[in-house]
Amino acid sequence: MGYNFYGWENADVKAKSELYHGIENPRKLYDVLSEIWCADTCAPRMRNNWSKDNKTLGQCSITAFLAQDIFGGKVYGVLREGGNFHCYNVVGDCVFDLTSEQFGDEVLSYEGNPEQFRDVHFAKEEKRLRYEHLREMLLEMCKKL
Repeated sequence: MGYNFYGWENADVKAKSELYHGIENPRKLYDVLSEIWCADTCAPRMRNNWSKDNKTLGQCSITAFLAQDIFGGKVYGVLREGGNFHCYNVVGDCVFDLTSEQFGDEVLSYEGNPEQFRDVHFAKEEKRLRYEHLREMLLEMCKKL
């Protein structure tokens, strides 16, 4: 099966946490998240444009930090217009962006971007709460895998 997220072809890193039963690699994480991403987990400023057809819209930072919990590595950010960062993951030499589909045909640069830190992102309570909500839904899904 092919995927549309950036780096899917080489997204073979193994989970470092056993807490997320059944999530063997980023592709499996994408599969499960595809069932639970929703308007409630979307960034509020983008929520009116969220749809099941564009399920990764506004999900980047909470998804990237959740992937970091599972696979380790670092989170980096592509600077976007307006000063926000689009977050993605780097684990060893594996670069993947589970939410890149939201940009359609736009090509992002995944080199030379600044590292992102959860304490900065989660200083916004709404973002921390969205992350916790996504994490809890993922943990519930993992019980069924």
